[in-house]
Amino acid sequence: MTIAGSDSGGGAGIEADLATFLHLHVFGTVAITAVTAQNSRGVHGVFDIPPDGVRAQIDAVLKDFSVGAVKTGMLSREETISEVAKALSEYNCKKLVVDPVMVAQSGDSLIFGDAVKALEEKLLPLAFIVTPNIPEAQILTGITIKSSEDMKKAAKAISKLGPQSVLVKGGHLEEKQLVDLFYYEGEFYTFTHEKIDTLDHHGTGCTLSAAITAELAANTETVEAVKRAIDYTRLGIEHRFKGGKGYGCVGHIFDIDWLRED
Repeated sequence: MTIAGSDSGGGAGIEADLATFLHLHVFGTVAITAVTAQNSRGVHGVFDIPPDGVRAQIDAVLKDFSVGAVKTGMLSREETISEVAKALSEYNCKKLVVDPVMVAQSGDSLIFGDAVKALEEKLLPLAFIVTPNIPEAQILTGITIKSSEDMKKAAKAISKLGPQSVLVKGGHLEEKQLVDLFYYEGEFYTFTHEKIDTLDHHGTGCTLSAAITAELAANTETVEAVKRAIDYTRLGIEHRFKGGKGYGCVGHIFDIDWLRED
């Protein structure tokens, strides 16, 4: 299940989540938290679904479906975060992936007011995995991140907010190699790749967290789930789609080796 906002441009949000779920052979359900007027050039409007409307969607799904894992994406308001956290706690969702969406690729803010504080205090303690990028990790910790050692410090600091594990995504570091750092059960796991030189990577964060969620729902071991999700996202960037006049987005049409193996 994805609890997130809708991207009218189709590259991120629930649209990217459902495409990822389908490609990884799991059935996806949704609770829409906001509708964005968005295209490849930027976010032109954010229209929040009332918190009771979000809760009604979550109730409808979780009272009927057997949901193997849940992810959250865009939660722009404190009231929405509080309602989502309350619901997930009541339904005892164990495999919760929190993507702390704060800023769109275009630079437009996607979180407002006291939402960051609510995210830290109410949602992160419920998370099995939280997946901040560098700017999000800096907001959550106050740590300036310029190296992999800084990423380790940030991961440990975020873990103190309550999530069971932390994946700090290193795509914003100005280095030739891309390093993603996963902190789980007191150990660091490093995933290193050559950077793909492109600005057409709208939706990578949504896709990565959705891929982790799909793999966890399929009962893939945790570290392997993260590895597969990183590999999936990288393939999505390699097969990116540029439909508008601005940034292109992650593609979802390519072969996946481990599905054939499984």
